Amino acid sequence: MEFQQIVFLVILAAALILLVTEWVRIDLTGVLIVVALAGTGLLKPAEALSGFSSDPAILVASMFVLSAGLAQTGVTGLLGAWIGRMAGNSIWRAVLVIMPCVALMAAFSHHLMVTAMMLPVILELNRSHNLPASRLMMPMAFAASLGTTVTVIAAPAFLVARDLLERGGAHDVGIFSIAPMGIVLTLIGTAYMLLSGRWLLPSHAGSSGGEDRFRLERYYTELVVLEASPHVGKSMRDFGKEHAERFQVVDWLRQGSSRQRPWRRKQLAAGDLLLVRASPDELAALKKQQGLALSAVVQYGEEIEESRGAAREEDERLVQAVVGPDSGLVGRTIGNVDFLRRYGVVVVGLWRKRGFIRKELSKITLEGGDLMVLWGDKRALDQLARNPSFLLLVPFSGRAQVRGRGWLAALIMALSVAGAASGVLPVAISFLAGATAMVVTRCLTLRQAYESVELRIFVFIAGAIPLGLAMEQTGTAALFADWLSVFVSGWSPTWVLLALFLTAALFTQILSDTATTILLGPVALGMAGLLHMSAFAMVFSVAMGAVVAFLTPIGHHGNLLVYEPGHYRFVDFVRVGTPLTLLLGVAVAWLAPLLWPVG
Repeated sequence: MEFQQIVFLVILAAALILLVTEWVRIDLTGVLIVVALAGTGLLKPAEALSGFSSDPAILVASMFVLSAGLAQTGVTGLLGAWIGRMAGNSIWRAVLVIMPCVALMAAFSHHLMVTAMMLPVILELNRSHNLPASRLMMPMAFAASLGTTVTVIAAPAFLVARDLLERGGAHDVGIFSIAPMGIVLTLIGTAYMLLSGRWLLPSHAGSSGGEDRFRLERYYTELVVLEASPHVGKSMRDFGKEHAERFQVVDWLRQGSSRQRPWRRKQLAAGDLLLVRASPDELAALKKQQGLALSAVVQYGEEIEESRGAAREEDERLVQAVVGPDSGLVGRTIGNVDFLRRYGVVVVGLWRKRGFIRKELSKITLEGGDLMVLWGDKRALDQLARNPSFLLLVPFSGRAQVRGRGWLAALIMALSVAGAASGVLPVAISFLAGATAMVVTRCLTLRQAYESVELRIFVFIAGAIPLGLAMEQTGTAALFADWLSVFVSGWSPTWVLLALFLTAALFTQILSDTATTILLGPVALGMAGLLHMSAFAMVFSVAMGAVVAFLTPIGHHGNLLVYEPGHYRFVDFVRVGTPLTLLLGVAVAWLAPLLWPVG
């Protein structure tokens, strides 16, 4: 063994220890890998930094932005709600609907986003149709991982495999190169869950995740009908039908007086005040949309604009503040407190545990425990956080969505896929253009686009990719390939591929799917030449093993996402996932030589 190979193995061992123990964050581990490879001279500085401009890193960042655009415009939410309606009252039917639909979404989006989006849908099925959440959450999480095997853009492991093959001289690694295998694996996973889930999966209700701890169902707020609103002249009956799922109108005021019921045929006019109960997402989106606006923002927004000087619009934000039981605010009306002059914020919503409010916000007498939604800039809210009148100040849990642009976000996603699949544009450029279009067309703000990118994953991938390059250039990959080739000498191609799949499946329980592919991919590529087997079959068998290994809940973040809400135990994943992983491994080992024969 040469000196360079020993140095590389020391760096590799140190990286594995940091990844397994998590003594430092994975993104810092990626940076340390770059520094170590360049500092020891194993790679030139430009080669060590090449991961940041690589196709996998660009594609991962672009997919995060595209996924956020679909979520922000309500496309994923609508799909989730439709899936919930189609699922019906039967566990069998629910699994049959949920798994293929989730897999399809995950094929063109980030599987964690799809899993998170489907959690409330399944919890609602649990509440409304009495379907045990534990029998739906694990199949849903597995389907999200299986769906990523349909396209090479859906999972970072396949992007790494694609990059490795192209650097090895392969051509035409299209985004649907693995689709036949991915479809078969998804069908196998769905059939397995339908047939065995009844006996293997536990049966009990689920609970909401910790991220919704401060998320309440309905807030009381005031909306004003703007001058140029499309709702002017519209009857309350039509208005109610249009917004039935968004908010509930409690009272309707015109020039300070409540309008006499019935309202059905009466028409809205500019300046009318609607007292409504709205969901967090609607409250966050109603600053100014569709001819409606939060009344307090319209009344006092200009004063806040003047007081904050050169502050940017991005500094405006919503927070939740709980009124303390001994606060001096108790017993006073919101109007008398004058929040704008006293605190530099305005009250745009209120939540109260008991009672049904039917009056203007300014006339509501505050009680201990009231939760107010406040709107203001960062400076004012930072000062408010130190005020003893409030027990708790937490970020508002609503996520404002851009209504009316869902079709545009879906079109951008479809064009990105079409551009990459047709070869008109390189894959990375096509999806980067799509991510840019999401911002240009205002499906996302620039700030939301930056926030949507998981920097830890991006930096780790960019930092770890040179590890595979160094493994090749130092000859370590070839050395390992020689050793493994001797070990599997005489084995049939099916057994060799199954061995690679299972090795990757075991590694991904302690490493990420990306790290596993970066580590084993070059070895598989080297073995392909020695054993005269297809490089595609060998490398993608490793990537498949890294992505669809369901041996334990720690193998994939999606499994961890449903672990607590589904009230699962560790052994539940072992009992359900181990037979499925073996089935998938056999399918991959059998299909890979058929899809990618030698030559």
